[in-house]
Amino acid sequence: MSDVARRRLITISIPVYNEAGNIARLLERLDAVAAAETAYDFEFLFTDNASEDETYRLLADAARRDRRVRVVRFSRNFGFQRSILTNFLLARGDAAVQIDADLQDPPELIRRFLELWAQGYRVVYGVRRGRAESVVLSGLRKLYYRVVRSLSEVELPNDAGDFRLIDRSIIEHLRTVSDKNPYLRGLIAALGHRQIGVEYDRDERRAGKSKFNAGRLVRLGIDGIVSQSTAPLRYITIFGFLLSALTGLVAVLYLAYWAFTWRTIPPGFTTLVLLQLVTIGLNAALMGVLGEYLARVAENVRGHPFVVIESTIESGEERVAERVYAGTRENS
Repeated sequence: MSDVARRRLITISIPVYNEAGNIARLLERLDAVAAAETAYDFEFLFTDNASEDETYRLLADAARRDRRVRVVRFSRNFGFQRSILTNFLLARGDAAVQIDADLQDPPELIRRFLELWAQGYRVVYGVRRGRAESVVLSGLRKLYYRVVRSLSEVELPNDAGDFRLIDRSIIEHLRTVSDKNPYLRGLIAALGHRQIGVEYDRDERRAGKSKFNAGRLVRLGIDGIVSQSTAPLRYITIFGFLLSALTGLVAVLYLAYWAFTWRTIPPGFTTLVLLQLVTIGLNAALMGVLGEYLARVAENVRGHPFVVIESTIESGEERVAERVYAGTRENS
């Protein structure tokens, strides 16, 4: 069949971890989207981050019933961003749509994504207009997106998560990524291809629990800032010079004060203690920021695999064989 006659394949990329309560409803809604879009063929590619519940079994059953379902299971939990990137790199489609399994992002919006992709956009991303969460948390999220955008060297979309469609050309660009702590929102935006956002209201989770507790949200937030910009390092340098200048000025003033009052000057023990505490605190904070960058350098040069695939299910057949998947290469 010629390329003209061939229906284009769309990969729906779904990273999962302990989402047994959502699998059936997710597949039902994805199947409805695929049935409505008769101009395309679909595959549903799941990357399972070593789920501890019935998620993998349910996906295995679905793959045996429906040849469009592909399942890749990791040997351990390698993290959300690695799971998404690996899913993209294993996608066979002319475009791939990443969507979470919790159904907070509506699968029906994929049809709008495809319309815009057909108009020539290489990236179509969802913009969260509203979400079912507290005003405080929502406000902190909005503030974070704007802080990252202000620090970033590229123009990042505000209020956009990982729910997006990317063209095959974007996937091939991502194949060159060697960062062990990828921040895909920034990586994709940095490629600079034609992009557009689609606003929607995010639903609340109906089943299961969110995998992003406060600690993981902070971790993702740090990844976003450190991966997107070296601005914090520049700010540290500027702050260091300013602090040094201020310290020098204070030293001169203190020497002048000592020259006129050396006979009656107090011991100054409290002053010394306060200065030491402030200095130690500042050094710890600044070293922490430097450590974040150095940790990423160490992670990338250490040579550990990006992820390890324990088993796959394709065309209803399960293959159990460990494979290392490290970005651009796959080793049996």
